[in-house]
Amino acid sequence: EVPLVESGGGSVQAGGSLRLSCAASGYTASTYCMGWFRQAPGKEREGVAYITTYGTTRYGDSVKGRFTISRDNAKSILSLQMNSLKAEDTAMYYCAAVPPRTQLCTLRAGDYRDWGQGTQVTVSS
Repeated sequence: EVPLVESGGGSVQAGGSLRLSCAASGYTASTYCMGWFRQAPGKEREGVAYITTYGTTRYGDSVKGRFTISRDNAKSILSLQMNSLKAEDTAMYYCAAVPPRTQLCTLRAGDYRDWGQGTQVTVSS
């Protein structure tokens, strides 16, 4: 396994923005699906967004229209631009990758094999 390393988390007021990055040096364009997940204390891990190697994206209902996922295959970086942040967006955010040769992209955490250590996002109202 090659590590995924998230960065960019922090504290922000409601309505503000943050940009998360995930360094994925061991993952190339052949990694079909990469995604962002989040987990708040006492809650299950929730799928935020995914992006395929072809650039197809999907978002969780709670973040549609506010978050944008992108990937730079040449630089092996996965990003999540988060705008109009709300208090309920407060969580630990993780990037994840599906196993090699997987041609399936979902927002289910169980479908992803490799995970970063997470970066904390705190939104104050």
